[in-house]
Amino acid sequence: MAERDPRLPVYGIAVAAQLSGVPEASLRLFEAKGLLTPSRSEGGTRRYSDEDIGRLRRVTDLREEGVNIAGIRRVLDLEDENAGLRDELADGRG
Repeated sequence: MAERDPRLPVYGIAVAAQLSGVPEASLRLFEAKGLLTPSRSEGGTRRYSDEDIGRLRRVTDLREEGVNIAGIRRVLDLEDENAGLRDELADGRG
């Protein structure tokens, strides 16, 4: 059996909230503040991927460490940039 692509948006907001341990209202806040960008169905319903759930867990870890929303956004941006640079190096482009 093939593994599912971790970027595939498969979870509705209620399931994402349950999997991440984050209230639905917080998921909406995190989206509004730019901490995550769930996919949307044709009808506009939020859909979360396994990668989104992992990102939500990272956000909650940083909040528990006392980092504010602006700081979390900066940390996530830097982590994303770092991952992109690592991918470039691995591909021999850097």
